[in-house]
Amino acid sequence: MWLCITQMTSLNSLWLPASSNVSLLANEVHIWRIDLDVPDSQLDFFAATLSSDELARANRFRFLEHRQRFIAGRGSLRSILSRYLNIEPQQVRFDYEPRGKPLLADTLTTSGLLFNLSHSQDLALCAVNYTRKIGIDLEYVRSVSDLEALAERFFLPREYNLVRSLPADQQQAVFFRYWTCKEAYLKATGDGISQLEQVEISLTPTQQAKLLTSADWSIVEFTPADNYHAAVAVAGSGWDLKCWQFTTIF
Repeated sequence: MWLCITQMTSLNSLWLPASSNVSLLANEVHIWRIDLDVPDSQLDFFAATLSSDELARANRFRFLEHRQRFIAGRGSLRSILSRYLNIEPQQVRFDYEPRGKPLLADTLTTSGLLFNLSHSQDLALCAVNYTRKIGIDLEYVRSVSDLEALAERFFLPREYNLVRSLPADQQQAVFFRYWTCKEAYLKATGDGISQLEQVEISLTPTQQAKLLTSADWSIVEFTPADNYHAAVAVAGSGWDLKCWQFTTIF
């Protein structure tokens, strides 16, 4: 498996610039890094590709910054998917699972393309592949005042005990590593956050995470930027990972 970024290191140069005709092989997983703070001209372009329900959702955000980042995220997602589907971004159609996870509408499912999107602060990640269920989670690493209480609520006893045993300067990083791995898996399976404590992850401050809940899944951790942590969960094994920096061509 070719990894774009190691768990403990942020090497931004490994995010490859992508052309408009990126090809996705059957055994590949592509991850796109998306900057959500973009110029007004790019926001206007993205907004023109969104559906009426997406625009209505954007307008429900109270703060302008959140509204703009939503438009940038959904517009980028449409642009990315359109490259693989060979259609215009505005032609991408979505359906939604009961818990709100977007997926391609029935008219586009024959492509076999599966995807998942996650965003935090001014950054988003989009994971794409063919036929394998996939989930991705991104978190901005920040100070959490009730960190141990959250770990006790959502983590298994062994995981909680590890967090508690660590020095204060390591607790935060390990907490977010657990969280992103669990969330990525649950987003891939379609289960909700209420199942976090049912997902068992094995990790240490110096070793990559491993999913113990099921041997039928793979999890990879990485740091897409300073103060961010992310994880992707993919059904099966034997796949290759490539990372792209998203840029709009318009």
